[in-house]
Amino acid sequence: MAHHTENTIKVNIPAAQIWQVLADFSSVERFATTIKTSPIVGDINSGLGAKRLCTFNDGSSLVEEIIDFQDGQGFKMELSEFSLPLKSMFAEMGVKEIDANTSELYMSADFVVKGGPLGSLMGHLIMRPVMKGVFKKLLTGLAYHCVTGKRVEEKLPANNELSSIVIG
Repeated sequence: MAHHTENTIKVNIPAAQIWQVLADFSSVERFATTIKTSPIVGDINSGLGAKRLCTFNDGSSLVEEIIDFQDGQGFKMELSEFSLPLKSMFAEMGVKEIDANTSELYMSADFVVKGGPLGSLMGHLIMRPVMKGVFKKLLTGLAYHCVTGKRVEEKLPANNELSSIVIG
């Protein structure tokens, strides 16, 4: 059974400023609390067909390949070579302009868990809510990095540092 999860946040940042960071496909470790490195794999650095190897703080890794790319808006990725108990996973990240200084950031995933009915139950009860929380942290880290230029470490900055950036 396929599962879907998503999260969005509104931020006081122009969409073009966010896109500059998102379009740099090898920079996810600058704003994702769980990713240590994300070098490009192969000859394509950005856009359709670009691949990165994301290595997590715990030493595990996965490969993300852009399979749909909308310049200035977002991209869809196919994930592979992961240690998670998944048959397949696709993720999407993007930005939508609300007005000249405000944007909505979003991330979603569609995935199929191994293990038949038990795996499906695990996907629904455990993996979906965990991923939703991870997405919120990643999007919040993206917003913080876009404004400050600072790399987000394993823990997000304090709420008082984020309150003027993230509005919902």
